[in-house]
Amino acid sequence: MANLFEPSRYIAVEGPIRVGKSTLSRFLATQLHGQLILEAEQNPFLSAFYNGEPGAAFQAQLAFLVGRYEQLRSLASRNSQRIVVTDYIFEKDKLFANLNLSDTELAVYDRYYKLLRNELPTPDLVIYLQAPLDILRKRLRRKNVANERALSDEYMEEVVKAYEHFFFHYSASDLLVVNTAEIDFVERSEDLQLLLRRVSEPIKGTQYFLPLGQQSTESE
Repeated sequence: MANLFEPSRYIAVEGPIRVGKSTLSRFLATQLHGQLILEAEQNPFLSAFYNGEPGAAFQAQLAFLVGRYEQLRSLASRNSQRIVVTDYIFEKDKLFANLNLSDTELAVYDRYYKLLRNELPTPDLVIYLQAPLDILRKRLRRKNVANERALSDEYMEEVVKAYEHFFFHYSASDLLVVNTAEIDFVERSEDLQLLLRRVSEPIKGTQYFLPLGQQSTESE
């Protein structure tokens, strides 16, 4: 009997800051012999945004929007069967725009977002990484990146809630939700291997990956 399972060719990993997106993306790309696309961290307006300078949020958001578009636009015309793994989805940009921009700024931003989004492909599979706020704060302190130290608990909580709300309603592609509270991609390689096996199996609709060797459950 023919194998009807078609492996995902475009996999995106998402979640709030320091949840493990880049670590998991690198691992998946290596193990699946795929092309890795990591979000560019350079943004000339980011420091000003973290310091609360007027207008910096709008400038930083537009710079991110264009940069993310330039990274992903080549995927729309690719004919290669090689797997692509990214550590973000384009919709992330609007999620943060909704958090950081005024209504007037957001109205201008939306015009550009819609134009650019229409030219980009949608992932076959999105892996959404979750973690409680206290764990994310611990990871931020451990990483000790200068700009990130300026992020308040209140802002981090808003980001976590925005991701939860977005993915609760997400239906654009298959979705695997992974709670990383009990998973350590950096310190425990067995956690990575378990997740790799799950990603290599069929995922339809929204499903949840449970740690410690438990089976994922299907929600739709």
